[in-house]
Amino acid sequence: MLPKTTFVTQPFLPPLEEFIPYLEQIWKNKILTNGGPFHQQFERELCDYLGVEHIALFTNGTIALLTALKSLRAAGEVITTPYSFVATSHSLLWNSIVPVFVDIKPDSLNIDPRKIEAAITPQTTAILAVHCYGHPCDVDAIQAIADTYNLRVIYDAAHAFGVKCHCGSVLNHGDLSVLSFHATKVFNTFEGGAIICPDLKTKTRIEQLKNFGHVGETNVTAIGINGKMSEFNAALGLLQLKYVDQAIQKRKKIDVAYRKNLSKINGIYCLSDTGELVPNYAYFPILITHEYPLDRDELYEKMKENGVHPRRYFYPLISEFSMYRGFSSSHRDNLPVAAQAASEVLCLPIYPDLSLEKVDEICEFIGAQWN
Repeated sequence: MLPKTTFVTQPFLPPLEEFIPYLEQIWKNKILTNGGPFHQQFERELCDYLGVEHIALFTNGTIALLTALKSLRAAGEVITTPYSFVATSHSLLWNSIVPVFVDIKPDSLNIDPRKIEAAITPQTTAILAVHCYGHPCDVDAIQAIADTYNLRVIYDAAHAFGVKCHCGSVLNHGDLSVLSFHATKVFNTFEGGAIICPDLKTKTRIEQLKNFGHVGETNVTAIGINGKMSEFNAALGLLQLKYVDQAIQKRKKIDVAYRKNLSKINGIYCLSDTGELVPNYAYFPILITHEYPLDRDELYEKMKENGVHPRRYFYPLISEFSMYRGFSSSHRDNLPVAAQAASEVLCLPIYPDLSLEKVDEICEFIGAQWN
């Protein structure tokens, strides 16, 4: 029996006493939103930390995705992955875009570039890919396809805060990358998000769109939205930046401990890194293969019964939700790798305050199912 209830993730929170001066300054400034001083400082410090030129802060990652697609004037069909959180595809439908699902690669569970090219039609305008679990997509192959067919590329980088690939920040790839700062992420502002912008012109347009489409005080030129981040969230983000490296190092130790323990258990497969030079250890997914005595769902239920609450990220596939089944690309025969992954993946708990002793207990419980 595992002694303490453990969830797949818990938000990392800095010491409360360190946040009080930020609150006092907000009260003193009497600026709560609309690009206040903490908002501006947070943008600058994020750019420095992430190694990007321009960033636009948002109230959450979903609104950032909606705005990214709107800013690129994506339309018609957009090729995307069925193996993600539903916000990815919802952002397409909100923009009256038809999602076209293609299969994923078995080694990374990221979108398969070979399947992308086969799905392009005259109506295709963009590719919306996901850096799943923070592991980079095959960005070079995706960009080559986009260049050949004159397509836009948007990365849902909700899991990829701080991740670096072969040429620097993975966030600099594509036309736009979108971050989430939700409470469950490696880096959080309670709620929040951002769009990485390649140039000032793009950032300016996105800033207008996230502020109702305003250009100046008396003119509205586009169908915008209210996506502004508050001073409260920006201040929390500034404080979190002081601790994020420490939090990632703790995650790394947990990742190492899981891999060491689980390597001894037949039928449990840990996903490998997929080329990131600097990972962020956002999730710890394992595959429950046919060699293990229980299937994934049986192990999932047993763990919950014993106080550990892993998550089946991502189950079911987006394409299997009732509202998406009608799309021709949603048929399971079109998505065999994704369908298998959705039936086998289990994300184990990983967060900075998770003790290595608890990791050992979780792994012992998984191994004990052989007895």
